[in-house]
Amino acid sequence: MTPPATTLHGLLLAAGGGRRMGTPKALVDDWLITSVAVLRQGGCDDVTVVLGAAADRARARLGGEERVVVAEDWAEGMSASLRAGLAAVAGEPADAVLVHLVDLPDVGPEVIARVGALASPSALARATYAGVPGHPVLIGRDHWAGVAETLAGDQGAKAYLRSHGTEPVECGDLATGADVDARPSGR
Repeated sequence: MTPPATTLHGLLLAAGGGRRMGTPKALVDDWLITSVAVLRQGGCDDVTVVLGAAADRARARLGGEERVVVAEDWAEGMSASLRAGLAAVAGEPADAVLVHLVDLPDVGPEVIARVGALASPSALARATYAGVPGHPVLIGRDHWAGVAETLAGDQGAKAYLRSHGTEPVECGDLATGADVDARPSGR
């Protein structure tokens, strides 16, 4: 008998105000649309986009085709976005979420697929780049409540991941994993 397929849900965090960027990152170029496409092409069965700052303008860029949740308390930091996203997918039939950030333009579907290949309800893994932890982060359903309980400030799930033996998935051969905090010159 073939085991049931694992369902992987993409969770794109795009709520921040982009203080250093000078504009919400969800409004920069085509990052929002590209990030959703990367999650889908990398193997996510469904995608939820978490918006906050300039949510109406960012939602318009999506064209109404994606599932969107607004983190009303987005100014609190990444914890607010992740908390809103996990709450939004709690009722979905997903075994795991793959958390991706909108400001990682060089992370492509190959990275998503490599990390997502470990998806299961008990999974806890994250991409590393030359050994340095980064995103995406894979969180199995068994960990959702525990992660949500530890969220505070602009740290996301860092404390939970550190204390629960997160499996590193080296992706430095595929991308740098570097977030972009400033617009390229000339834009």
